[in-house]
Amino acid sequence: MNNEELALKLHEIGAIKFGLFTLKSGLKSPIYIDLRVLISYPETLKMVGTAIGKKAEALEFDLIAGIPFAAIAIATAVSLEKDWRMVFPRKEQKDYGTKAKVEGKYSKGETCLVIDDLITDGGSKFEAIAPLEKEGLKIKDVIVLVDREQGGKKTLLNEGYHLHSVFKITELLEILHKHGKIEQIYYESAKEYFENPEKWQGDSE
Repeated sequence: MNNEELALKLHEIGAIKFGLFTLKSGLKSPIYIDLRVLISYPETLKMVGTAIGKKAEALEFDLIAGIPFAAIAIATAVSLEKDWRMVFPRKEQKDYGTKAKVEGKYSKGETCLVIDDLITDGGSKFEAIAPLEKEGLKIKDVIVLVDREQGGKKTLLNEGYHLHSVFKITELLEILHKHGKIEQIYYESAKEYFENPEKWQGDSE
């Protein structure tokens, strides 16, 4: 399996959509990536697990952590593919039972590779990293399936974390355009968007 096959498969299952969408940040975007649908497509989820696992082989870590919710399935696929131990940080700490902030088996001082579905500006990653570090885990690297190339890499690096991705958004666009999966108008709009998102906001209104 290569990245072209995976990109085409992601488009086929509806994980990459073109149109006009409002992102979590409130900004508009001509492309929306919804990797939550992967849980309904085990074959594609397995392909994603293989791709991320292969990318992570060059990194040094003791265990992996999936960020809730979209990346828990992805991290599980990686764990099964590579036989790597996995944990995940809870969005809210349990107020009963073990009151765990991080689920799974780990020891203080271990290095944890953080896995997420995608990254935009990177801000939300710190919310997931914080409970892991609070429990004594060391975080050096974050790996995502898709980097939207909107400042996430720099944001993480400023805090000492290194970002790795299977796809950059521009690579995804080129693959889908090459295979005729994007109408020309959406392709050009998306290219303009990623060159200057702020300017594109005004042009799209």
